[in-house]
Order: sequence, then C-alpha cells, then structure tokens
Amino acid sequence: MFIDLIEIEVKAGDGGNGAISFRREKYVPNGGPDGGDGGRGGNVVFYADPGSNTLLAFRYKRKFAAENGQNGMGGKMHGKNGEDVRIPVPPGTLVRDRESGKLICDVGDGEEYIVCRGGRGGWGNRHFATPTRQIPRFAKNGTRGEAKTLTLELKMLADVGLVGLPSVGKSSILARISSAKPKIAPYHFTTLSPNLGVVSAGEGKAFVCADVPGLIGGASEGVGLGLAFLRHIDRCRLILHVVDIAGTEGRDPSEDFDVINRELGAYSRELLSRKQIVVGNKADALLPDADLSAFKEKVRAAGYDYLEVSALTGAGLTELVHQVAAELEKLPPLIKYEPEYSEEEEAPVDAADTVVRRENDTFFVEGEWLYNMMGRINFDDRESVAYFQRMLLKSGIIALLEEKGIRDGDTVNIYDFEFDFIK
Repeated sequence: MFIDLIEIEVKAGDGGNGAISFRREKYVPNGGPDGGDGGRGGNVVFYADPGSNTLLAFRYKRKFAAENGQNGMGGKMHGKNGEDVRIPVPPGTLVRDRESGKLICDVGDGEEYIVCRGGRGGWGNRHFATPTRQIPRFAKNGTRGEAKTLTLELKMLADVGLVGLPSVGKSSILARISSAKPKIAPYHFTTLSPNLGVVSAGEGKAFVCADVPGLIGGASEGVGLGLAFLRHIDRCRLILHVVDIAGTEGRDPSEDFDVINRELGAYSRELLSRKQIVVGNKADALLPDADLSAFKEKVRAAGYDYLEVSALTGAGLTELVHQVAAELEKLPPLIKYEPEYSEEEEAPVDAADTVVRRENDTFFVEGEWLYNMMGRINFDDRESVAYFQRMLLKSGIIALLEEKGIRDGDTVNIYDFEFDFIK
C-alpha cells in the first residue's frame, strides 16, 4: 500500500529535576550542598531512510515519545540524559506543524532534523549556594519537552516526471528505460501509486524518473487519482508529457494535450513554466494515412520539444533518454523547500493561560507556555536574553504587569527567575 500523507503525534522527553542534597562526612567540616542536575530530555529526530518510498510505517504507529531525563542525585551526580527517538522517513518528506500549517523541515539524504527538543534538566541545590545562603533547601525542576502534532507529506525526489492520461503508456516507457517493474495492464488506472526508476544515460550519467498515476479532466479538483499524486511532480525539474498519438483509446491527441496542461496549470501555474518534452507514444500503431502535422505544430507553438517513440518496440527511447539527460544538465537542481517555522514560533503564546498575581512588591507570572519557554532561555547569553525580552512584549506580559500596577523597581518572578522591572 502506498501512503504519502499522514498525521502523527510526537513528544520530546521532559528534563529531570535537580536534587536537594547535602554532603555530610565526619571529617569534612565544610560539606555544603551537593545536589546534582537533572538530565536533559530526549529529542525527536527525523532522518531520511533511502530504502523507503512510502509513509506506510506510520499507518499503525502514530505516537512517538522520547525518553525523559533522570533526576539528579547527591554527590553532584548528574541525571542520565534521555534517549532521543529517531524517526526514519523517505527522502523528500515534508514535515509540517498541523496547527499552523507551516513547514518545519524538508527531509533530505544525509541530514538529521530535531523537530521537538527535550526539556532542560533542572539545577541541583549546589547552584544556589551563596555567601549569605549557604544551605539552599530548594532545587530547580526540569522543563517539559516539546510536543507537536505533525503532518507528513511525501514529495518524491525525482528529476523527471511522466504525466499523461490513463493508458498512454507511461508505465511501459518507464519499464523500458529503467529497471523499474511497474504493473502494466490494458485497463485504466493500472498504476495506483507513483513508481520510481533510475535511468542510465551512459558515461556515468543517470537520472531518476517518476511515473505518476494517470490524470483525467478535473484531477486538480480531486477527480480520479490525479490530485492525490500531483504533489510528486512538484520537485521534478523536467516533465515528460506522454500522449497517445495513435488514438487507441478513441481520443484526439490534441485534446489530450490540452486536458493535461489545463490540470497541471490548475494545480500550480508554476508547473507550466517547467521544461516540458511532449512524447508521442504508440508510434508503432499509427495508421499509414495519419496526419499529425497540426498536433506537432500546436506543441511547438506552445514552446515544447516533441519526440515520437514506441514503448512496445523501443523505437525513439534511446534518443529520448539522451535528450532528457542533456536538458537536465542545463536545469537547476531539485527543489528544496525552506522551513517556515521560526524559533520564536516554537513557543505558542496563550494569553488566556497567563496568570499574574501580586504579593507586596513582587509580581509572580505563570503560564504553561511560559514554563516551557523558560527552559530554553540561557540567561548567560545576550541573544537568548534578547529573545526572552521580545517574548515578554509580544505575549502581552508587560501590559498585564502594568494593569496590575507595577512600578519601576518592583520585582518580577517567573518560575524562580527574578528581575527588577524597568520600563
């Protein structure tokens, strides 16, 4: 079964809590706190599996969770970091955040992507010892790992896409020019899923060709199988538009040509600007008096190259392969989609979840999203602190504090991190 669109849930591990512990030894007069830090929670990591070309593995397992970090222990012992959960997907898989619809990553060969980061381990009480506070009886809890619902969308990595109406011979051409073994039969929609084949063009040259299931009129609106698989030619650098020039199905080649280009344009206007070669297949079945001059002129007037082949006899296929290889050398590389998900969007702001309460001249600010964000802030790093300040403004926390009557010099406490308010 071929699956190229699916939703899954992922959860990174929570950070371990810091330990509250004190060193007590008979002959060590200056013991003091020795609570260790909690371990980091495991990340959720996506990577490309070159041997896979479908998302079928996610049909029955849709929830993935990384290991939590262990709590810290006495003797300054650091808790064990949680194990990452590593998720293999086919090359060319787009990972999107379902809630926002934005692209997180485009998984390519040899690359790994951290989609959800594990929570940071909490500090043990040894970090809080000062000359005036020598017996800190508190430690910091670990932060929660990120959790997301993701949409996985597979867009195959192919240089060339074979498109056309049903039964024009796309699968037969792919079987002839590559080692792929697609199903071939004399009825419509024999191909129910895209097939990939590696085509050798001699002298060490090769390219990947995808056979897309037959399109029909209305495919861009969901008619037939076309809409489900049009996504697989999004990345193709060159399109081979296969037409049955012998009219063995009782159709007119010129009308077939118009139908397919209309559907490609309706799905994406950008597809029509791609390099396209029109392949007139079934030349062996042409009648002696067949006149294709008007059709050929129409194709060339549209700015496309034209070649006649026969998938049955193999005529013209060698010339087709060499022409495709020559064209690919002139074309830009495969499309790589850029992430749309910025760091600041990783912490969803929920104003309704934010609570501000006042105790004398100290203002306590709490919220689930804020708790998670605090775990990612490094207050020793200038850029991280600047990000923290931007989030306070963006989330409306500063406005909430002003509504509560905060004044310059008052203390703000956000999960044990305190600072003086200065407008």
